[in-house]
Amino acid sequence: MKHFFSLLTICTLLALTASAQGIRFGVKAGANYSNLAGDVVDEDRYENKFGVHGGLMLNVGLIDDGFLSLQPEVLFSQKGFKYADREVAIGNDRFRYTGKLTYNYLDVPVLLKINAGGLFFEAGPQFGYLLSATDDVEVTRNGQTQTSSQNYSNLDNVKRTEVGYAAGLGFQAKSGPMIGLRYNGALTDFADDGYQGDEFRNARNSVFLLSVGFLFGGD
Repeated sequence: MKHFFSLLTICTLLALTASAQGIRFGVKAGANYSNLAGDVVDEDRYENKFGVHGGLMLNVGLIDDGFLSLQPEVLFSQKGFKYADREVAIGNDRFRYTGKLTYNYLDVPVLLKINAGGLFFEAGPQFGYLLSATDDVEVTRNGQTQTSSQNYSNLDNVKRTEVGYAAGLGFQAKSGPMIGLRYNGALTDFADDGYQGDEFRNARNSVFLLSVGFLFGGD
């Protein structure tokens, strides 16, 4: 983990010296579509869920024609999963359970970006830190629905740090507007052994992101 963070810092500092093409600052936001990947026990219980992301980006040109650039970002990103609907009969009562578990991360991707006539392709490592989690549950009993929401900041047996990768493509106008589609995959396990009865052993976050943004300082 220390080596990864050191590499991230070195790459960013080296990029800042490549100022011939200038440095552009930007903002971005969009939607996430996430679930768990890997060896998940009873994986049919977990479905894709929607979330949001947003944050800042810094684009540094590496060669004169703007074909290649480095783009570190700092993003708030919601990951997690939706519980599959489940119905249970207890005596004369029928219960229906549904809900979602949202994990709020601070993600720092460092992406090498190829720019070709407005189209771009990007890939690179990503470091994440888990800030908190929210568990939203909806229980329906004989047609009467009750909802509950619980926030967690003390997450025992869940790994706070995450190392992964990001890859994507999109369109970036010289004047600033951009739109992009990206995939984030984790290389580290999501939880320690024993979490939720080992249901998440070797499970990893898997997220698609659709973003819109704006880079300042263009032509």
